[in-house]
Amino acid sequence: MTHPLAADSAPGLSWRGLETRVGLDALPAFHRAFLRWRGVEGTESMPLRRVQQRVEAELNRMVQAGLAVREGDDWHLTPGALEGFEDAAPYLPGEPDSLPM
Repeated sequence: MTHPLAADSAPGLSWRGLETRVGLDALPAFHRAFLRWRGVEGTESMPLRRVQQRVEAELNRMVQAGLAVREGDDWHLTPGALEGFEDAAPYLPGEPDSLPM
């Protein structure tokens, strides 16, 4: 079995690796912050399952926009893809190309 952070060695920042660093307790708030950053309204009143579905939909939109690549059940974000998403900053690896710009 591959360690969940091992995906960070793949090209781009692993979304699943990022979620692992966020941790289970903080993940719902992180997902809601991601959706707000992407312009989705009403995230605070959404059930958790709906939040997860919307996160995946937004990640797929990022793929269409060339900001991410889907690989199995993961998305690898291009450098700068999280530009302006300040809530992600504490969880990003220390590599300069993965930081929001």
